[in-house]
Amino acid sequence: MTDKIGIDSYREGHKYDFGGGGGASGEDGFIKEQDRLLPIANVGRIMKQILPPNAKVSKEAKETMQECVSEFISFVTGEASDKCHREKRKTVNGDDICWALATLGFDNYAEQLKRYLQRYREQEGERANQNSAGNVHEGKEETSTYRGELQSSLSLGRFEICKSIW
Repeated sequence: MTDKIGIDSYREGHKYDFGGGGGASGEDGFIKEQDRLLPIANVGRIMKQILPPNAKVSKEAKETMQECVSEFISFVTGEASDKCHREKRKTVNGDDICWALATLGFDNYAEQLKRYLQRYREQEGERANQNSAGNVHEGKEETSTYRGELQSSLSLGRFEICKSIW
C-alpha cells in the first residue's frame, strides 16, 4: 500500500492510516498520520530559527519538511532498532543512533551527535554529583546554559541535515 505521495505505507509491520479517521494509535495495527509525524508547529519553529527574521514559511513548505524529517527519524531509528534486535536488546540508546547515522552515510552528523552525547553525559554526571552534595541550584543553572549552547549547535545540524536531504 502506498500513501498519497507514493511512500511505502507498510514499514516494520506497521500500517499507516492516512485517512485521519479511525481509532486510536495501535488499534487494528494502524498508526495515525498525526502519531507518525513530528508536530508541524515544532517543525515550523525549527525552520524559522535558521531563516532571517522577516522570512515567511508557507504551510506547504512546513508540511513537506514535516514529512521529510519524520521519515528521516524513522529511517535512522529503524536502523538502530534492527541493530538492537540483532544484539537481543530492547532499548535503543544514543550510541545506537550514532552508529545508525554512520552506517547510513551520515558520518558528519554521527560525529556531532557523539560529541553532544559525550558532553551531555558529562553534564548529567556532574549534575548528579552536585545533587547528591546538596548543590542543586547551581547544577540546574549550568545544565540550562549548556543546553542552550547545544540547542544552537543542534539547530545548525538540523539545517545541514535538511539541506542534505533536499
